[in-house]
Amino acid sequence: MRRLVNLHPGRGGIVSLGLLPFLLLAFAYVLGSNIRLAENPDDKLLPTPHTLVETITSYAAEEDLRSGEVLLWLDTWASLKRIFIALAISAGIAMAAGLAIGVIPFVRATLSPFVGAIAMIPPLAVLPILFIVMGLGEAAKITLMVIGVTPVIIRDLALRAAELPGEQLIKAQTLGASTWQLTLRVYLPQMWPRLIDALRLQLGCAWLFLIAAEAIASTEGLGYRIFLVRRYMAMDVILPYVIWITLLAFLMDYGLKALRGRLFPWARMSH
Repeated sequence: MRRLVNLHPGRGGIVSLGLLPFLLLAFAYVLGSNIRLAENPDDKLLPTPHTLVETITSYAAEEDLRSGEVLLWLDTWASLKRIFIALAISAGIAMAAGLAIGVIPFVRATLSPFVGAIAMIPPLAVLPILFIVMGLGEAAKITLMVIGVTPVIIRDLALRAAELPGEQLIKAQTLGASTWQLTLRVYLPQMWPRLIDALRLQLGCAWLFLIAAEAIASTEGLGYRIFLVRRYMAMDVILPYVIWITLLAFLMDYGLKALRGRLFPWARMSH
């Protein structure tokens, strides 16, 4: 008897099944758009695919009359710069703190409750405080993302350090390894793959915090543009921008996954 849990799709099946939900969603959108436009030709809620393509092409290829900039690439560069800086800062802080908490019991007893408490604070609730204290510039937006994702990554890395087999630590100490050597040669190599996994899992949150910050106080950025045109119900701009953000996030996730596989092929990929 062949059980469903033991049946696996082939390479072609994986591609086809992966595309199926996207095709169904596109079909549902086109159907809904045609129905609404048939009832009201001036409907703005579900523009036709042709309108979406036409609008995003103009945003990607034509200069804005006021600023002289090509808006899609201006917004994309502004948002990517912010999110890359924030993720780099978060990764550095999380690796240092996660290692310290996971390796040294006194540090764990001191910092683990504090990090756990910080991780429970809704980052968006802190946004007004950041704007008041730090102003409306880049620092506040980047700090929001750092506050939003760093505590979670720290806790994940600390848990990974605690999961390491005790036999490895005992053998290293039997061979005379100091705390510093244990950290660099036993803990750290096994933390890098987990750091990349944690960054991948936090990408969605980072984009959420970025869009929120740009929507409130910014003059450029993908989130800023979406909230700027919402007052005109410009769904022909909003929908392509949302799709573009999703594509960028997917490419970032894919890039991190590829980087993990290249740098740490020995580490089992859990997702």
